[in-house]
Amino acid sequence: MQELMQLRLAAREIFEETLRAVDTGDAVRHAIHVEGSHLSIGDITREISSRKVYSIAIGKAAARMAAAIDDVMGQTFTSGIITSSSAALSQVKLSSRWQRFEAGHPEPNDHSLAAASTAFDLLDRANEERAVVIFLISGGGSAMIECPINNNISLADLGAANKVLVNCGASIAEINSVRRAFSAVKGGRLAARAPSCDQVTLIVSDVPKGQEWIVASGPTVAPPADAPNARDVIDRYELRGQLPKSIVRVIESEADAAAEHSTQVGPYFVLLDNEVALNAAAEAARQRGFITEIAFDISDQPIVGGCDQLLSRLEQLRAKRRGSGKTICLISGGEFACPVRGEGIGGRNLETALRLAQSEHFASFNVAALCAGTDGIDGNSPAAGAIADSTTFERARKIELDAEDFLRRSDSYSFFIALGDVIATGATGTNVRDIRLLISETD
Repeated sequence: MQELMQLRLAAREIFEETLRAVDTGDAVRHAIHVEGSHLSIGDITREISSRKVYSIAIGKAAARMAAAIDDVMGQTFTSGIITSSSAALSQVKLSSRWQRFEAGHPEPNDHSLAAASTAFDLLDRANEERAVVIFLISGGGSAMIECPINNNISLADLGAANKVLVNCGASIAEINSVRRAFSAVKGGRLAARAPSCDQVTLIVSDVPKGQEWIVASGPTVAPPADAPNARDVIDRYELRGQLPKSIVRVIESEADAAAEHSTQVGPYFVLLDNEVALNAAAEAARQRGFITEIAFDISDQPIVGGCDQLLSRLEQLRAKRRGSGKTICLISGGEFACPVRGEGIGGRNLETALRLAQSEHFASFNVAALCAGTDGIDGNSPAAGAIADSTTFERARKIELDAEDFLRRSDSYSFFIALGDVIATGATGTNVRDIRLLISETD
């Protein structure tokens, strides 16, 4: 049992070290440099002695990114708008130059609409001044800044559409293609309001590598020409009868469909993504002497198949190293597709941990599995995820917890709360998808 406790402790420590490695404030501080009258971001340098510099920060990581702008730029920064969750905003101290909006997530609220309106005003002013605009974009932003493309679409329509889209089984790229069709913000339309500005976008990515135009539905990054088509998506998933009529009318409008792909206005840089997190976790595991493998290919599968692949890969790794006396660590990331079946509390990470624990093979040797979201929020639960081990299923049976029942009700959070095995971090201020750690003995 002592050895199992050590595996659990190692999993928690590796996850904590991974979160520190994807600190969004540090990432911004490393990306932006001010020397005299020159502002440098990546390979871009601008003279700002006589120019105003504005910023718009959007998403779950917006607060720490905005605070870093304050730190790096000081008085050379003119003003900005930040729209994020109340939890994220409460964790940092921002200068009075920021106008804050406690926006909704996963559905937009009145503050989401107000943030868009205020951002439009700022960009109109910045455009007249030919100012510099730094956009700070992170996951969760789709709901945190929004403006419908016409006045016939209400806030209630936006919320109803979001519920339909996230539960229909479509990919995030498909969901965002529909969101773009009825938004005056998404698909590069926010940045397009200020074409005369020098713009740059810094992204903390919660999407697969190479799909940065999906982050927050791409308010400053235009979708590629081969992006999913909104009409095709609502047909494929039979959504015409489920979406609000005001939104269906927009999607069916030829004019709006033709305007979907906007022109890229400014360059963008990806500061952090899931690959950075996975490599940080691997380094933390190797520092502990663990034989480590990153399963980059086990990423966005349906959850049942993904769990099966994790268990199979773990056994392959154990078999290869059997007799070595070493501890092994299998790491994967991404976001398993996890359909909601019941009215319980949970998310894909909690359910992944439960499904792993349910495997008979999982209980046959000392193993600990930590599955958690880097943003600190899993589904509709207050947890980041959970940790399971080879005793989880037996401990649950002793207190009469029926794992299958919890899975049927999508109530994995309640299962792990009862066992005391949830991972609760609160809002982390970063958002680079999920981390799954499976740590096991080889003998």
